[in-house]
Amino acid sequence: MSGQTPRKKYDHLVKLLLIGDSGVGKSCLLLRFADSTFTSAYITTIGIDFKIKNVEVGGKRVKLQVWDTAGQERFRTITKAYYKGAQGILMVFDVSNEDSFVNVTNWMEQIKDNASEGVKIILLANKVDVVAEERVVSKSMGEQLAAKFGVKYFETSAKDDHNVGESFLSLTTDILHEIVDDKQDDGLKLGEAGGGGGGCC
Repeated sequence: MSGQTPRKKYDHLVKLLLIGDSGVGKSCLLLRFADSTFTSAYITTIGIDFKIKNVEVGGKRVKLQVWDTAGQERFRTITKAYYKGAQGILMVFDVSNEDSFVNVTNWMEQIKDNASEGVKIILLANKVDVVAEERVVSKSMGEQLAAKFGVKYFETSAKDDHNVGESFLSLTTDILHEIVDDKQDDGLKLGEAGGGGGGCC
């Protein structure tokens, strides 16, 4: 029938946000995940950038809108606006840059101040492909920090394509579980509301 609305090509639209210090590899992670490419050239994000990636999770078609934020201080006011509406946040640090690890605490504060309540967060320790002597943040340090904040932890390498897809899909799966649970709760409330009288007001 010509009057029918075209069927959506996805079941869920999910917005993700990449945050972290400048130079930790956020843009490279996004390139690797969305385009399966890698560049060793330093990419500086000016303000904000995004890519679309269609994935399937648990039999559901998901359109991921992944926003890549600039890490520099001068862009913070621009990027703050993008926290709202993000259902998931990937917080990235560089295992060869201790400052970027220390600053994860500041990024968590940014999330608390700007993100929607209940946003899902994961911590990514990026550039694990570096030689051992260049690594200054150990796996146990990263795991301890993730445990402190109550978030999942992944060690990633955009260069070697290590855990990149896994981390994005893990976060997406957690978000979808939340969406399904919320819908079930709403259905439960509707069912309860439709029951007999006598409830408290």
